[in-house]
Amino acid sequence: MDLEILDADVLCVGGGPAGLMAGIRAAELGAKVIVAEKGNTVRSGSAATGCDHFRCYMPEIHGPDIKPIVEVVAKTEIGAMKHHDFIRTWLEKSFDIVKLWDSWGIPMKYQGKYEFAGHVVPGAPRTSLHYSGREQKPILTAETLKRGARILNRVMVFDLSRDGETFIATGIDTREDKILVIRATSVVLGTGLCTMLYPSPTPGWIFNKAYSPSNTGDGRAMAYRVGAKLVNLELTMRWSGLKYLSRCGKGTWVGVLRDPEDKPVGSVAKPDRRYGDRAADTAPTFFEEQAKSGRGPIYMDCRGISNEDYEYMMYFLEQEGNLALLNHMSREGIDFRRNPIEFMTYEMLLSGGIYFNEKAETSVKGLYAAGDERFGAISSAATFGWIAGENAATYAKTVERVTTEKVKETVNEKQALITGMRSRTTGASWKEALLGLQQIMHDYAGTVRSKSMLEAGLGYLRRFKEQARSSMMAENQHELKHCLEVMNLLDLGELVFIAANERKETRARHVRADYSQADPSMDKLLLVKTSDGKPATEWEEIRR
Repeated sequence: MDLEILDADVLCVGGGPAGLMAGIRAAELGAKVIVAEKGNTVRSGSAATGCDHFRCYMPEIHGPDIKPIVEVVAKTEIGAMKHHDFIRTWLEKSFDIVKLWDSWGIPMKYQGKYEFAGHVVPGAPRTSLHYSGREQKPILTAETLKRGARILNRVMVFDLSRDGETFIATGIDTREDKILVIRATSVVLGTGLCTMLYPSPTPGWIFNKAYSPSNTGDGRAMAYRVGAKLVNLELTMRWSGLKYLSRCGKGTWVGVLRDPEDKPVGSVAKPDRRYGDRAADTAPTFFEEQAKSGRGPIYMDCRGISNEDYEYMMYFLEQEGNLALLNHMSREGIDFRRNPIEFMTYEMLLSGGIYFNEKAETSVKGLYAAGDERFGAISSAATFGWIAGENAATYAKTVERVTTEKVKETVNEKQALITGMRSRTTGASWKEALLGLQQIMHDYAGTVRSKSMLEAGLGYLRRFKEQARSSMMAENQHELKHCLEVMNLLDLGELVFIAANERKETRARHVRADYSQADPSMDKLLLVKTSDGKPATEWEEIRR
C-alpha cells in the first residue's frame, strides 16, 4: 500500500461540529491544522442532516445568576456525572457560540427571537434553544476551509501513538490503497458517540440508529491506548422515538402519550410545545417498561394540536434531520394530526467516554477532546471544540514537532494488521464480527447486569477479540474501514465489562441484579486507564 506522511500543529480527528470548531479556532490562531474525517465533513456524523436543540445560557433570558441553570443541566442526561465547573464553563461560553454560528449563517432564532423549548421538566428553566441546524455542516466546513485548515475526507484515523512530544496518527484512505501517517504536536479527538456497541432495535438492519452508525467509538479507543483516562463507560443511556425507525427528535414532538385505550399515560393531558410530553424525553425507557407490563403499545398523539403548533413541530423535525421520516409519511399519506404514531425505547449507547476537563484537556499532555467523546450533544461539541482548538493551538507553539524513526516502526506494525485483513481470501466479514460483539454486549452487559454474567461475558469477549483480529477479512478499503472500527469497538467492549463490574450498585441505566440499590458512596466518577498494559480503575469525587 502507498504511504503518505503529513505534518500538522493541530490534528483534529473527526469532522463533526467538535472537530470543525476546533479546526476553525486553531487555524485562526495561526496553527497548521488538519481535520481528518472518515466520511465527508459536509454531511457526516450525528449532525449530518441537522439538529434543532442547542443547550445554552443567556443572561438576558435566564437572568444574571448562572448557578440555577448549571444545576438544571447537571440533572439532565447530558449533564449527569460531570463536574459543575465543567458545566459552568460550557454554559458561560455557549451564548458566544450561538452568536458566532448566527453570524456565519446558521439561524439561531425562530421568527426573529430566541426560542427555548423541549428537553426540560415543566416549571424548570428552559435551556434548550430551538435553532435551524439543517445546513450546519456545510457552513462549518466552509468556515474551516476559509481559515486555511486542510480537510482530509474519506480518511479514517484509527490509532494514535507517541514519540516524545510528537503524536503519530495512523489512518487509511477509505477509497484508495493508501496508509496515511500524520505527525502532530497536538491532537483534538472529536469522533462523536459510540453507537455501534449494542444492537439496533432492528438487528437485521444494523445501521438503523438514532445517531450516526459511523460513530464507532474510535476516539475513545485511541485515547485509551495512548494513555488517556476514560470515564463512566458503564453508564449507558437510552433514547426513544418512532417504533422501528430510529430517529432523534423526541424533544421536538408536540403531543400527548396515550395507551391503546386512548388514555394519557405520560406527563401531560394536552399538547404543550414548550415541553412536549416529558415522559418521551426525560424517561426514554418508559416505552420499554410499558410494553413489559402489558400496558403497551404507547402512541405519540398529535391529534388536536393547532395549525401553528403543527407547522412549528414539522419545521423543527426537518431541522433535526428527519427529512427521510417526513418524506416517507408524506408518501404514505400519514398525517400526524390524524394518525397517532407508536413510540419505543431504542438501544443502549455509551454516554461515558474520554475524561476531559473544562479546558478540553485529557490526562495526556497535548491531547484534547470535545463533544460526544463524552456525551454532551451539539452545544457541548461546538463549545468545547472551540475551547479545544484554542488550547491545542496554544500548546502546539510550546513544543517542537520532530521527525521520528518511530514512524517507520508504527507503519510496519499497522501495515501488518492491515495486510492480514486485506490478503485473506477466507475469513469472517466485519458484519459477522460486529454482530457477534453486539450479541455478547447485549447478553452479558445489557439492560440488567451481575458479577457472574459480566465475568462470563468478559471471558467470551476476549476470546472473540483474538479470533476477530486473526480472521477478519476485507475485500476493499471500505470493508477495511469497518474492520478497523470493529477492532476499536472490541477494545471498548472489554472496558465496559470492567467498569460495569467495578460499579457495584444500580445507578441510572446501569442496573445490577446483585446490587439493586444506588450506593451514595459511589456517587463518583469511575475512571479507566491502562497501567502496565492492563486496564486499571480509580474513583474521583464529583466537584459540585
